[in-house]
Amino acid sequence: MRPVVVAKVGGSLFDLPDLRDRLLRWISGVEAERILLVPGGGEAADVIRRLDQVHRLGEETAHWLAIRMMAVDAHLLASLLGVPVTSGVRQLGAAPTAVVDAYDFCREDDGEPGAVEHSWRVTSDSIAGRIAAVIGGQLVLLKSIDLPDGCDWERASSGGLVDEAFPEIVRRHELPVTWVNLRRPQHNSCE
Repeated sequence: MRPVVVAKVGGSLFDLPDLRDRLLRWISGVEAERILLVPGGGEAADVIRRLDQVHRLGEETAHWLAIRMMAVDAHLLASLLGVPVTSGVRQLGAAPTAVVDAYDFCREDDGEPGAVEHSWRVTSDSIAGRIAAVIGGQLVLLKSIDLPDGCDWERASSGGLVDEAFPEIVRRHELPVTWVNLRRPQHNSCE
């Protein structure tokens, strides 16, 4: 049986004028039963981060506001690709490709063992990892840069390439992770 692939689409990719074409080309080359796309929060989540610094919203409030920004990006991405948005991942519809509304997923998953913490240590990288763990899928990180040679997730985290919680999630769930620089045709893997 072919796997379900959870692909985190980095928010930094949303400025690509041909994002739709690049994603469709990537999707067409993936051997999977289903592909679930998880958009990053991008600039919208960065606005929340700045507002948190100004207004001291607190980690709990800022966490949920940033995830709401991911939901906005989910609807944008679904519109670009002409695919549905799914609000939950435990009962997937029949569409071969869908975009996950991270806000709905995180609300549904909140309180479950292994759910992501409510802090800035968690971004869309960890949320996509959690989704892959919940459904037993493979994780792909679609990013704007190459992964440095000799990668390890701790170094990637300390270098700001993935969030602080990501190495823990990968380790805890023994997730295989593929890294794809969507701005360039080749990709790197790091497991």
